[in-house]
Amino acid sequence: MATLDEITEAVLSRQEVARYIEGSHGESGGVARKRIRGYLEELRTTQRYPFYRALKHPLYPILRKIERIPEHLDAARAATRAGRVIYASNHKSHTDYLVELLVLDENGVRPPIVAAGINLFGGPLGLLHKHVTGAIPIRRNTRDPGYLITLKAYVAELLRKHDLFFYPEGGRSYSGEIKSPKTGLMHAALQAEHQHMVVLPTAVAYDLVLEDHVLARQRVKRTQRPFSRELAEMVRCAVGYRSRAFVTFGKPITIDIDASSRSEVMDFTHAVMDAVGRLYKVLPTAVIANALRPSITLHDLEGRADAVIDTLRARGANLGAQSGAEALDGAIELLEARGILVVEDGRVRVRDRNVLRYYTRTLEHLLASPSPHTH
Repeated sequence: MATLDEITEAVLSRQEVARYIEGSHGESGGVARKRIRGYLEELRTTQRYPFYRALKHPLYPILRKIERIPEHLDAARAATRAGRVIYASNHKSHTDYLVELLVLDENGVRPPIVAAGINLFGGPLGLLHKHVTGAIPIRRNTRDPGYLITLKAYVAELLRKHDLFFYPEGGRSYSGEIKSPKTGLMHAALQAEHQHMVVLPTAVAYDLVLEDHVLARQRVKRTQRPFSRELAEMVRCAVGYRSRAFVTFGKPITIDIDASSRSEVMDFTHAVMDAVGRLYKVLPTAVIANALRPSITLHDLEGRADAVIDTLRARGANLGAQSGAEALDGAIELLEARGILVVEDGRVRVRDRNVLRYYTRTLEHLLASPSPHTH
């Protein structure tokens, strides 16, 4: 990795940063330079993966409850052999950035730098991210031009030496569906102008999302909370929790656009997220959530699940269940143990509508219209 001083000098020498220091946004001279250097200090990260693999990660007790299942790993291997890679993924859980990067590391794929919300950088976990895993702390939703210019320049310089893993949606989806993407980090990454660089669509899907009850209760993110509080919630949610996590890699997308054009970057980012949506693994819990009614027999539920799967199959979805019977077998026990539904005398009733709707919306991007359910 380039030394920190080399990256600092490279960032300060970039045109957009030089213009900012010269007063393009009001501040200039020493004041502007000091602001840029302050942001650079915040963004600095170091990747020491040999140390990372030797450590017992603070979230290990939770991670061991998640079975990691990669799909199409050869796409990631081939892309990293050919050049620089920008991984773009949907964002479901705080476990994503660990599950997805561990899938790469465990299978011998070159580890990327990951972009993560700045709220994850408090306490010992923050030190681990900053000095071992190589995570970049991102201030989301800020409009400070000095910060945005510095961030884009820093990411562009890092990409000369490292791959990048990031979430175009920004934060996690609180409602369940794949959200509209933001273009800031994509724009920054494309500015690196690496000769052999591609974007690799990546999708992560869980039978059960660890924080499903917490996210479904809020549905819309209102405030940024300290990660220590969110970690405590995750530990509580992990009681009795078991899930599979499917990490699916797609075909590399070549970058053939004008990175200075906002509209082209926006269209490109949407195309990437469309590819992510098609890769998203359709698991039994999501199928059953879409098929359920407030009270329904198991027999009728199986028939409705068959209809949902037929619709998804016609749309080329990445199916994790091939029939209604298979979906029932893979989902009912999990959803009942999670307190989302209850089965009595061959009839299924909904217990937690908010969480059920959360799983229903995970397939919104694949279904033609919102499901006309009454739950």
